[in-house]
Formats: sequence, C-alpha cells, structure tokens
Amino acid sequence: MSTTPYDPKVYKEFADALPASLKGPNIEHPTMAELKKKAYATARFTKTGSPLWYSKISSRMAAKTVYLGDGPGIVVPKPTKVQLEIVEKAPGQLKKVLELLKTMPFVHVRRQMCDNAEYNPKCNIYVSVADIKNYRLAYQWAMTMNDVDESKPGPEFIMIHIPEEHMMRLQVLVIPEHNINIALGTDYTGECKKGFLRQAMFRADQQGMLGLHAGTKIVKARDHKKDKLKKFGVFMFGLTATGKSTWSCHQLGLDPSKKEGTFVAQDDIVMLKKDGSAFGTEQNYYVKTDVDVKLQEAMYNSLVHKTALLENVMVDYEGNINFLDERLGENGRGVLNRKHLKVERDGKKVSICADSINIPTLEELDGLVFAFITRRNTMMPFAQRLDWKQGVLAYLWGESTHSFATVPEKAGESVRIVGMDDFIIGDQGRKVNVFHDIIKGLVEKYPGKVHFFQYNTGGMGEIINIDKETGKKTLVRKAKRVPIDVMAALQRGDLRGSNGYRECPLKTEEVFECDGKILSEWDPKNYYSEEEIKVYIKELVDGRRAFTDLIASQGLRKEIAEMAYAELERIEGEK
Repeated sequence: MSTTPYDPKVYKEFADALPASLKGPNIEHPTMAELKKKAYATARFTKTGSPLWYSKISSRMAAKTVYLGDGPGIVVPKPTKVQLEIVEKAPGQLKKVLELLKTMPFVHVRRQMCDNAEYNPKCNIYVSVADIKNYRLAYQWAMTMNDVDESKPGPEFIMIHIPEEHMMRLQVLVIPEHNINIALGTDYTGECKKGFLRQAMFRADQQGMLGLHAGTKIVKARDHKKDKLKKFGVFMFGLTATGKSTWSCHQLGLDPSKKEGTFVAQDDIVMLKKDGSAFGTEQNYYVKTDVDVKLQEAMYNSLVHKTALLENVMVDYEGNINFLDERLGENGRGVLNRKHLKVERDGKKVSICADSINIPTLEELDGLVFAFITRRNTMMPFAQRLDWKQGVLAYLWGESTHSFATVPEKAGESVRIVGMDDFIIGDQGRKVNVFHDIIKGLVEKYPGKVHFFQYNTGGMGEIINIDKETGKKTLVRKAKRVPIDVMAALQRGDLRGSNGYRECPLKTEEVFECDGKILSEWDPKNYYSEEEIKVYIKELVDGRRAFTDLIASQGLRKEIAEMAYAELERIEGEK
C-alpha cells in the first residue's frame, strides 16, 4: 500500500468532472467593457484618474502552494508540514470546489498569453464574485493579457479563484498535468498572474523551450572601439526586490541622439528557445509600485497614467498617490500599460516600449546578454563578467540575500533559487540541464555573441553581529549602497564594451574601470580586512556547494554538478 499523500486518480477525476461544473447559469461571461464597469464600481479613484483597490491578502502564498501529481517531475521536492497537510486534505477541497462552482456566482474571462505563431496559452479564469469587489481580480489580471486569437495554437489553461474561502483554509492547489490552478482564501491579483505563468512555463518546458523568470529588452548601444551601433537582446534575471523590473526599464544613460536606447519587451516571464529568441507572455505588466520618479522615470510615468490599475498603494484623502509610503504594506502593485512606459526627451514624453513582446533570434542580433541580478551587502563586486560556464552556474545558484530591513532575523543569509525562479514545478535540476544545453549550443554556433554578467544591486561594507547564545542579529554597520547612476554606468559600459575587467577572488572578472574612472572606492579592502574577506568567500562557497548538492538530488546532470564543484575548488585555490 502506498504511503504517499498524493492521489493522481483523484486529480484526474476532478479534471474530468470540472467541465460540467463550468456550464451553469451562475457563471457570467462578460465582455471586457462590461467587466471593467463592474470592477470600477468598487474602486476608489486617484487624482490621476486611476482606479485603486485594497486586498486583504497582499502577497503570494508560496508557503501554502502545493503541486498535485505523481512523482518528482511534479510535486514539491521537499514539502513542509503545512504543505503535506494541504496535500492530504486536497481531495476534500477539490470536491468542495466542484460543488461551489455549481452554486456560487462566478465571472469567467478568457484571454490569451503570448503573441507568436507557435505557443499562445488560452487562459480561462473563473473568479467567485459573491463579494462583488472580486470583479477587479478578474479585470486586473485580464488587462495583463491579450484578446484571444483562435487562429493561434494553445494550449488551454483554467484557473479557479475563490477568495471567500476561510483564511484558515487559504491555499493554492496546482494540478500541472491537467492545466489547472486553484486559489482559495486569497484576493491577491498576483496569484492569478503567477498561476497562469507558472503553468505556461511548465508546458513550454515540455515543448522544447525553457520558461525563464526574467525580464527582456532590446538595447541599442554604440561599440566603444568601432563606434558601431549594435543591437542586443538582454535577459534580466532577479529574485523579487532585487531590481529586475527597474533595470528592465532603465535607460542606463544611453545617448538617444546617437540612436542608443533601451526598449522594454517583458518584465517578468519569457520562454527561451534554442535559437536565442524568446516569446514574451504579457501585454501589460503587474509591477511593484515603490518607484521614484527620479530613478524609475518610465515606470513612474506609466503608473500615474489613468490607465494604471493600482492595488494596495498609499493614497491620501485628496487622492494624491505616494508610491514610497509603505507604512500600511510593503507590496503595493499596479497593472501598467506598457505603451505608457515613457521618458522625457526634448520636452516630449517618448515611449520606450519595444515593438514586440518577443526577442528575435540571435541570428538577427549583434549579441545576447544574460544578466543576473543579485543583492548582497558585503564584498560582492557590483559587476562581474562571466564566461558561459560561469553564466550557467549563476543560473544554477540563483542567489541573493535577506535584507536587514525586510527580514531582520535572517539578515545577511543567502537566498538561493534555481534561475531566481520560485515557480518551478517539480525537480529543479531539469531547468539547469536545459539552460546549460541551450547556452552551450548558442555559444558554439555564435562565438563571441553571447555575454554573461552578474550585477550586485545591494551594497558593500555591511557588518552584522550574531549573539552566540540567542542568535539575535545586530546591524553594526550599514552597507554603502551602490548608487543608481553607478549601476547604470556599469551596465551601459558593458553594452558599449568600455568597462575594464580583471580577475577577482571569486575567479570571475570584476569591473575595476568604468567611464574612464578607476573604481577604487568600491574595493572590498576599503571595508574589510583580508581575513574578513576570506570568511565571506568561504561562507559563499560553502553555501553554493550545499545548494549544488541539493539540486544534484533533484535531477541535475552529473557533468554540470562536477562543473560547479570544480569552480568552487578553483575559488578556494584547490586543484
């Protein structure tokens, strides 16, 4: 008798029974105009004319998300006690969902993800509107997607969202093999968005692509030596709050008078193909709203436009927006119209939206750039140039750190997620295997055209003391944060080929010269002794080795694991 809590037979029975439950008179199918009217009826409006809503849940419930299926290719590799309890009770919850779908009022919207000739998931969301404020959930999500084009291939996805479920039973049930996601007890729009995107990445992986948690953009920059304008496809990887959206939209100080510029394609999820192209997923973006007009001009302009759909943002009694006031929450969000990502030039606001949400093949570009954003605060260089194997390892280790400001009890501790992607279904090693093979193929076919960088958007010099008896952490010295203009210059210089690099203790190449200036101010030796630097490097190596061991147990190919171990030994100075 099986001891596993998973019951694939039950999940199939649910999937088979679901279509009949979606045909009742209790389910309305409004046009987008009708849905907008019902959503706006429950909104408060800002001075800029944008609708604003507040949700009782303001972040994704990753700790209560489970994957229901059979085997390591589907289920959470190391489920927590809470997740196992959800799995055990899932059959009863699924039965209840079928019953509720026949009796409660629901709204159904069908929209399309992606825009290409090969892969365009048709997304059906069913949201309970027993509480009429939930019309905005369906509308906000729908505005990130496109109208359905029946001439383009699917597949077809379903998401059921019942915010009215009691919070004691708050959970997200994912049934990947049947293209079904269910969110219960949460009214956070991000669960709708990620439910479909997670499923899309899973199916794309099965069709020979690779779903990436990365923003994409087209950048035109003039070669430093030849003064030739080059066109790059750029992938920006990053965990939440590391600056992925910010740097996907930033203009980097490029010179538009010389036809340079950044043109945004996507800010979150794309599907990488073997030819270096990438399919975008969303027509508009669901972004964090903690933006400063001086630092994130394009995002700010789009979020104050009347077309923005705001969520959990601070607005005063007169309707004035303050995106940087997070006293009542730290995850304000907004659906922005990407066509209103604009910057001011010569007194006019100019869109920086790319012509397509897709990235063309490498054959059509002068180069591809894979940029991995981390946020660390001790001795990590602000810019590192990587070879292709180190680029694969950056994808494997997917690292950042917890912040003292947001998670003080874990401040300074590493966070590692493969591909900086916390939406991977099943074993994580398979993603690294595919990334390795795609990158290796591109590098061999297009020598000199594939580039890898790692950017640290944190700072340098942080010191945290840990009480040996209690484990309590005390911030002794704050990190000196990397200035936005410096980070922009570093990325600009890498695209123009003007930065100076040299080998560093991490055995990558660290930047030492940018814009013709030696970056002596940011030498770790200005902040730490040689012994302290060695301690930080050892902690980094030990953490990477332990994580490699973990992913090796989740399907990572032996040759890639050995490549990782060899790199770590090189850093340590071993053979």
